[in-house]
Amino acid sequence: MDDQQQSVEFVSNFDPFVYQTLTSAVGGKIVVQLSNNSVVTGVLKEVVPDHIVVEKNGTPFYVRIQQIIWVSPASHK
Repeated sequence: MDDQQQSVEFVSNFDPFVYQTLTSAVGGKIVVQLSNNSVVTGVLKEVVPDHIVVEKNGTPFYVRIQQIIWVSPASHK
């Protein structure tokens, strides 16, 4: 048997411009389109390097930044 250890490495792209833009929108209402064509609308509660938290009707939605196609401020109705 081989004595070499196998390891798994997780690699994630980090886009500082997207991160900075999202961070400036924390607390505001946003619309996010995802790569599966779903749309999430709610208040942007948190931004971390790999995901955002959008709250809608008291329920948090955790969205991977890599799955985001576009983000826009939501209209205030």
